[in-house]
Amino acid sequence: MQIGGIQKSSLLDYPDKISAIVFTQGCNFRCGYCHNPELIVMKKKPELSGFFDFLQTRKGKLDGVVITGGEPCLQTDLHDFIKKIHNLGFCVKLDTNGSMPDVLQQVISDVDYVAMDIKAPLEKYSEIAKININTEKIKESINIIMNSTADYEFRTTVLKSQLNIEDFENIGKLIKGAKRYYLQKFVSSKIFDESLKNEISYSDFTQITTILKKYIKEVYVR
Repeated sequence: MQIGGIQKSSLLDYPDKISAIVFTQGCNFRCGYCHNPELIVMKKKPELSGFFDFLQTRKGKLDGVVITGGEPCLQTDLHDFIKKIHNLGFCVKLDTNGSMPDVLQQVISDVDYVAMDIKAPLEKYSEIAKININTEKIKESINIIMNSTADYEFRTTVLKSQLNIEDFENIGKLIKGAKRYYLQKFVSSKIFDESLKNEISYSDFTQITTILKKYIKEVYVR
């Protein structure tokens, strides 16, 4: 595992659990609002030393580990890493952009919670992620998650300059029947594209939420 950083404790990143967070290096997307731009480029040197020793000391104090990035599915030893965490008695939450359904299929049976970013309706994916994307892989990942035994959420970062009301209608149709979906407020500090600004209002969120609830059981703003 090529680890770019570790947060030793969080009350926010794993629903209803106290967790440590592992930030993996490397991402195949280039989203302008990315809040971990320092992790986009994968470094050569693995940085795993001491992590499992740390977890040993946190038994009874932490409930789980969040594996985020970057994009964790780029890591060639992700499945082994997840199994080692489980073997120590911790739950595992995986954050992913859904671009690598083959890897997701391999690991999902050993993951307790999955959070997948829905960047946009399929026709806008390449525009938002700033790379050419095979959107069939996005659809495949959605289906894998929704048909797995893992708990899950889908989520979208909301920028009025990038996504309009019709886009959220199409996102709702894309993940119709999903258990849980979060609208994430855009935060402009430490992002990949510093020119981005957000003007979305409370009434905008209310309108978007109303639309999405036609398709999704639980819709929240965070």
